[in-house]
Amino acid sequence: MAFDGLFTISMTTELQQLVTGRISKIHQPNAQEILMHIRAQGKNYKLLFSVHSSYSRVQITNETIDNPAQPPLFCMVLRKHLEGGIITGIHQHESDRIIIFQIQSKNEIGDDISREIHMEIMGRHSNLLLIDPSRNLILESIKHLSPSMNSYRTILPGQPYIAPPSQNKLNPQEISETLEGVLRSASDPKEIMDQISGFSPLHAKELMYRFQNSADRVKIYKEFVQEIKQGGSTKQIVEVKGKTFYSPNALTHLDGDKFNEESLGNLLDRVYFAKAERDRVKQQAGDLEKWLQNELNKLKLKMKKLQKDFEQAENLDTYQLFGELLMANAYAIDKGLKEIELVNYYDENEKKVVIPLDTRKTATQNAQRYYSRYTKAKTALLKIEQQFEITKEDIAYFELLLQQVMQASPTDIEEIREELMEQGLLKARASKKKKKPTKPTPEKYIASDGTEIAVGKNNKQNDFVTFKLARKTDTWLHTKDIPGSHVVIHSDNPSETALLEAANLAAYFSKARESASVPVDYTVIKQVKKPSGAKPGFVIYFEQTTLFVTPDEEKIRHMKK
Repeated sequence: MAFDGLFTISMTTELQQLVTGRISKIHQPNAQEILMHIRAQGKNYKLLFSVHSSYSRVQITNETIDNPAQPPLFCMVLRKHLEGGIITGIHQHESDRIIIFQIQSKNEIGDDISREIHMEIMGRHSNLLLIDPSRNLILESIKHLSPSMNSYRTILPGQPYIAPPSQNKLNPQEISETLEGVLRSASDPKEIMDQISGFSPLHAKELMYRFQNSADRVKIYKEFVQEIKQGGSTKQIVEVKGKTFYSPNALTHLDGDKFNEESLGNLLDRVYFAKAERDRVKQQAGDLEKWLQNELNKLKLKMKKLQKDFEQAENLDTYQLFGELLMANAYAIDKGLKEIELVNYYDENEKKVVIPLDTRKTATQNAQRYYSRYTKAKTALLKIEQQFEITKEDIAYFELLLQQVMQASPTDIEEIREELMEQGLLKARASKKKKKPTKPTPEKYIASDGTEIAVGKNNKQNDFVTFKLARKTDTWLHTKDIPGSHVVIHSDNPSETALLEAANLAAYFSKARESASVPVDYTVIKQVKKPSGAKPGFVIYFEQTTLFVTPDEEKIRHMKK
């Protein structure tokens, strides 16, 4: 990763397209993110601020983020001061990871006011502040910092704004004799980082690598920084052994899978959005995920106990045999014996068996005791088999729900909660407002040939996609014997391309997401049936064909509608 000072320079350049834009809406999806809708130069933009300790950033995003029903206090303050305001300037503070947005707005009585948004991108110390520049006063911040927490600067409403302490390093954008001296003498990346502001280890290593191919280090440096100032040359992501690196410029020193994006916003969406989305879901569904896992553990424990009971109950054939042999030989067995050895006339070799006896009972009474055990074991075996099947179905159901929660969006989580409440498995939450029933919203994708594909992300969506949205002649897909989503191609004769891409979606939105060569069944909708009394999302299907695919996240990103 590398949202360092240099990346901040490039991002500030990219964000210039928002200058003169009007802020139309402000949302706060969660405690760590603010989303502003901006109309600038005839286009609509979504500006995302995140102070997440691992994903802190500011960017223009193309992704959709769900909003809570009730806006938090910080969001309300931003709306009061900024909605309807015009962005008049965007600049970087020195060469730090701080971007300042200057906004002209109006107060409650219609007077013009000036406001600033300060985005400080500093890992776990990241913050977003609303400033009154005329008084250099903090109006509000997404995180508060009391004097006891930081003696250098207090971040509380009504306090003077103090910028983070300067690093006292050379400005990377100002070429001076001192800077040129550092460039010529530097022998390792650490020297660059220690003396020039804005350089992370990634960019320092890249610069040193480029120096190897040229005697004129100053020229190489000027070209490198000029590309940064212009918003970047290549906007590249490199994946090396499971680690992700990104930069506005080509990372020539890294050897790995490389992906180029059109903008820094797209680049950050690709790097962070899925991770941030998962984090949003964890915040919203941590309790649900834990509850599902606990229920699943209980069911698996129950299955082990049933298996043990089943093995014991399987002795019923032995009980029946003992009873019959005792009855056949009752005339020759004296009362008071602890055991008797008899010939098993059911065995081809007529092997002898030892039968334990109750010394207080006659042979006939002992036989009746074994017959009674046989009857009880037979009845128990039937009940165990029934419970075994029910528990097996419940385990499959909870495994499916857990997989859906792991891959869900915040909206999907609410639908999963609703499903569990309807099933009587979760208590309904107390709420003053009655929610109107809403139609499930499955995700939509477009295949390379233009064919529309629908994907259910939870059981409510799965049932809706399969039995409400699809036509009888549409093509239906699902991973073979693996928990996953229902996928429907809205075509009665899909091309091979559409079929493979839909299968890719089915494999990706399943428990086998991280696997290779995943089996995916497909058939027509009319061959998909829901058994009477089946749980949500459960179906049976016929006349299927199986193909094998390896989930490809890159393809899925391009298919997203």
